[in-house]
Amino acid sequence: MRLYLASTSPARLQTLRTAGIEPIAVPPGVDEAAAVAAHEAESGPLEAPEMVQLLARAKAEALIGARPGGEEIDGLILGGDSAFLTGGAIHGKPHTPDVAKTRWLAQNGGHGDLWSGHWLIDHRGGEVRGAVGRADMATVRFAALDETEIDAYIATGEPLLVAGAFTVDSLGGPFIRRVEGDPSTVVGLSLSTLRDLVRELGVDWTSLWNRGGAAAG
Repeated sequence: MRLYLASTSPARLQTLRTAGIEPIAVPPGVDEAAAVAAHEAESGPLEAPEMVQLLARAKAEALIGARPGGEEIDGLILGGDSAFLTGGAIHGKPHTPDVAKTRWLAQNGGHGDLWSGHWLIDHRGGEVRGAVGRADMATVRFAALDETEIDAYIATGEPLLVAGAFTVDSLGGPFIRRVEGDPSTVVGLSLSTLRDLVRELGVDWTSLWNRGGAAAG
């Protein structure tokens, strides 16, 4: 059973690899800002869990009909998205050092909720047979950093391309006091949620194992 990952996120890829799964990663090519704007223009503002689910679904559905490596997709398609909710505001990737620093000064020593959306499409046999999805949340509690640490961290470039301007599995790890919830949710993919969704589609989780050290199901 192959898993197709509609994402170019190194963190999601590594999370799956650690769990014994080598996915086929395919860039979804979704204009996230445009997708959110179009939905909000029609239906009003989105809450964090609604937004990550909207984008997770859009990314997964963007792969329907794709032919990675010249072959049709035969397996499960996973789309994911993340957003950080703190101070009543939803934050995605900061992209620039100034925005990243503003966010860190606001969340320093505090906490926020990292929402990750998941959308899983059953595309076995080259056709859509069903789809399931769920958003999950983990609360992140930050250490109190001095401004020198914040500036040094931002200068690495790591915070610029991740939701909330922090990581838990790399340089940002020492700045996290505690995670309440599934830790993998914070890197953009809850493994426990993904297992639940896989089983909802009638697939054995262990059938996805295809890396060394994992027994094939």
